[in-house]
Amino acid sequence: MRILVMTNGEYGDPGWYGPQRESFDRVICVDGGTTWAMRLGMVPDRVVGDLDSISPEALDYAAGHGAEFTVVPREKDNTDTQLALELAERDGATGVVIWGGTGSRLDHSLSNLFSASSLVLKGIAVQFASPREDIYLIDRSLVLPARVGETVSLIALGDEALGVTLSGFKYPLFDARINGRWQHAVSNVVVAENPAVRVASGVLAVIHYRELPE
Repeated sequence: MRILVMTNGEYGDPGWYGPQRESFDRVICVDGGTTWAMRLGMVPDRVVGDLDSISPEALDYAAGHGAEFTVVPREKDNTDTQLALELAERDGATGVVIWGGTGSRLDHSLSNLFSASSLVLKGIAVQFASPREDIYLIDRSLVLPARVGETVSLIALGDEALGVTLSGFKYPLFDARINGRWQHAVSNVVVAENPAVRVASGVLAVIHYRELPE
């Protein structure tokens, strides 16, 4: 089951999302992410959060479409996005795509990335998708849908990632170790079609920029 999680981060060009709207089995909205669902014409199956950032119009929109609400206190240990990821796992997700999962709040962006890595270790594919870049969390292998000249960075999510091997990149790696406390695989460049990333142990965030931020 492929589940979309819509959070209240940055979305960029709204037109980018239209062609992908029909590719999900379920949609979970995180609080103010419901407002984005309404704007983009997505129908939420679930809404989770303390409801401190959802607009009244989006609340009515979700309720009118029969969404199931999981309302939690504002003062809690887990973030609303963490709760949404837990719900996606309970709903039987085999793949989770997150829209709006990164943005101006660095603390939320880091929390979302590291928290989502726990799903990867349970066999659930995770991708943060946006008009500018995709972030794939992997613990095995990935063939990137990237074009020659595009930029790709690798970040170890955890103490280390072992057995990292790259093909189709300007700076290749073979059976390398990436230290989570001293990253050294940032800003590589695609030089061949179907570039591949493999990791033997640990979780990597593979950040693929379709266009670099200015």
